[in-house]
Amino acid sequence: MPPALEVADIIRRHGPAYIHAHDGHLGRVERRVMSAIQLCRTAALGGHVEGCRSCEVVRVAYNSCRNRHCPKCQGAVARDWLEARSGDLLPVPYFHVVFTLPAEIASIAFQNKKVVYNILFRTAAETLRIIAADPKHLGAGIGLIAVLHSWGQTLSYHPHLHCIVPGGGPSPDGTRWIACRPNFFLPVRVLSRLFRRLFLQALRTTFEAGQLQFFGDIAELADPQAFDRLMTSAGREDWVVYAKPPFGGPEQVLAYLSRYTHRVAIANSRLVSIADGKVTFRWRDYRHGRRPRAMTLDAGEFIRRFLLHTVPDGFHRIRHFGFLANGKRAARLMACRALLANQMQTIKSPAKPAMKAASAARPCPCCGRSMVKITVWYHGQAPLGSGFITRTLRRQPMRTPTRRPWGTCRSVLRRAASP
Repeated sequence: MPPALEVADIIRRHGPAYIHAHDGHLGRVERRVMSAIQLCRTAALGGHVEGCRSCEVVRVAYNSCRNRHCPKCQGAVARDWLEARSGDLLPVPYFHVVFTLPAEIASIAFQNKKVVYNILFRTAAETLRIIAADPKHLGAGIGLIAVLHSWGQTLSYHPHLHCIVPGGGPSPDGTRWIACRPNFFLPVRVLSRLFRRLFLQALRTTFEAGQLQFFGDIAELADPQAFDRLMTSAGREDWVVYAKPPFGGPEQVLAYLSRYTHRVAIANSRLVSIADGKVTFRWRDYRHGRRPRAMTLDAGEFIRRFLLHTVPDGFHRIRHFGFLANGKRAARLMACRALLANQMQTIKSPAKPAMKAASAARPCPCCGRSMVKITVWYHGQAPLGSGFITRTLRRQPMRTPTRRPWGTCRSVLRRAASP
């Protein structure tokens, strides 16, 4: 059952006023995100008509915007991604390690998202690789999946990286599998200090190369002395890196990934109400035992916070490293499985059939039989009349046009997003 309130409803009601108030500095990406979300699954993007030839029930399905920031469009994408990745899981414990940027560095990240996010991915993966390769800690080569999130529960800007790491890896000579200690992966204090050093070194190099920009409240950081003072201060802080308890097995890893990989800043299910220009939503207070709370914001402030978490065009929020890197992943995993041959019987992936079932055609809500696609229409066209649909249901259903409507949907979104 769809939620009663959606982010799209808020943008439709209050988006025009927000754009008018922030027209001078609202970026292209933010405009496109707002346009895509408010047009998603509406007649503006076209759609198709499904019908049941048994009881003649008709259902209209509108096209999705497919924007990765849209709360409605991530389910199918996540299922496809998980189905592709489920075969990569190994019969070993998996650990969840989180790398967080301190507030003063986060302010730089917000104004230089692509550059700083790339540094975050690179240095977090390098930190795990170096410490895991050290014989004092593990002495193995590892692989990991890293997922970027930039939000807290109240939609504040809080960039951090979730890393899912198998608890072990091949030995340096590739002849055996080295497993980590039970319920312990790597020391977080060691990870934190190395991550801080590698990140600040990379950020300083980027600054010296002139690849960072500073505006507004942090404009003074363009001065090398001010930047040096910030780097010195950040180097004295304790950076937050923590490891959560290991997952129970591959099934739990898949369940976790299904919730986190394609998540957006806020799900529609968390929205409570919109009234008198204010939006109320649910959030969890992790500082007080995950206590559920409600927050009310002006609609404009809600939209502003939501847009804080857009990512640059072409940026990959999910990345793979080590023996899970995309280059030779299949061959490396085959070698890992050979080293783990004695445990091969423990591999299970029951989530795979469920994911396939979720992507199957929806049954008729009246009789439960399969529905057929009757016709397709594109943007600027109206669905065909009910008389035509009924006659078509009683005959052989129309063939779907071979060209995909997504190209035309993109053109609609581009025009709607243009100022």
